[in-house]
Amino acid sequence: MISVSRLLCDMHGPGDYLRYENHRNIGPVVVWNITRQCNLKCFHCYANSKPGITPREIDTRSGVEFISDLASLNVPAILFSGGEPLMRKDILKLAAFAHSKGIKTTLSTNGTLINEDLASDLKQQDFTEIGISLDGSQSTNDYFRGVKGAYDSALSGIKNCKKYGLRVSLRFTITLYNYQDIPAIMNLCEQEEIDRICFYHLVYTGRGTDLRNEDLNHHQKRHVLDTICEMTLDMYSRGHKKEVLTVGNHCDGIYIYFKLMESDPMRAEHAYELLHINGGNNSGIKIGAVDDEGNVHPDQFWWHYSLGNIRERKFSQIWMDLNEPLLRGLHNRKHLLKGRCKYCRYLSICNGNLRVRAEAVYGDIWAPDPACYLTDEEIGIL
Repeated sequence: MISVSRLLCDMHGPGDYLRYENHRNIGPVVVWNITRQCNLKCFHCYANSKPGITPREIDTRSGVEFISDLASLNVPAILFSGGEPLMRKDILKLAAFAHSKGIKTTLSTNGTLINEDLASDLKQQDFTEIGISLDGSQSTNDYFRGVKGAYDSALSGIKNCKKYGLRVSLRFTITLYNYQDIPAIMNLCEQEEIDRICFYHLVYTGRGTDLRNEDLNHHQKRHVLDTICEMTLDMYSRGHKKEVLTVGNHCDGIYIYFKLMESDPMRAEHAYELLHINGGNNSGIKIGAVDDEGNVHPDQFWWHYSLGNIRERKFSQIWMDLNEPLLRGLHNRKHLLKGRCKYCRYLSICNGNLRVRAEAVYGDIWAPDPACYLTDEEIGIL
């Protein structure tokens, strides 16, 4: 994640201690896709969610054992995701158990199922944040998510969460279908007093594989970042201190650094230090994922590659085993990277960006990330 609001406005967010501070003896943040079941049909779903439960979905007892193991590894936070995690009847029980073990919990949901009663229950379980997905205006969102009325239901869910004092984060995946709705979405965050907004770059996995040709070109990506930066600064100047982040493209941080070098060199130096501490892409290092059947992945987009299964070995054992080829490579990737990534002067603050996207386009994990929109001149390649 790149915190646009931190880099531009020095506004601190609740998760910044994980991104911009050096930690020892701390485990990864874990995304747990606890079910593949979902009530929507989103075009870009990396999990290939479906209406029914998969036969080997992890049960409650195994989930409790899994959480206990995460606590032993000193995992700081679990992000409960799906599918639609609120379709699991034991979601509140699992979240409560994680909290009892000292693990912070976040929920990633489409928001359509959050009525007032459920919002009250979520508040009682001390979720640090409720992430709710909206991918554009009403018609755009409903088309993108495959169900008419999804926008209204999600907006109702947001309002219910805010009524009970829950911190809400809006999630938006950027594509050609919806990028022109970004200003409207940022205005919505201001109107509804939404605390945080995350703009996700498209990743070509799951059903998102079919949207590869619907990704923005490099010029459009730069334009989108300009818009996000301008609106973030404008909101901040008017007292609306929203946390704004981008996800899935670490060259965003470098691009913001370039902009600051022109407008505020002193702040640019501070931004560079923060980006260097963050270290760029941390798949398989500071973030990991477990799917509904217990398969462990370097992050939530690597469903086609399993590092092991928690039914057969504990997550902690799988995660610490650097004899696994992909995990070992991700930990020491700099000498494996090829092309532009290999020679980029900003490799230490990008770390090669998303390897899974390079694999999707070139069939090579270590090829350059095609979503990097920086020019050869900007990254120091003659």
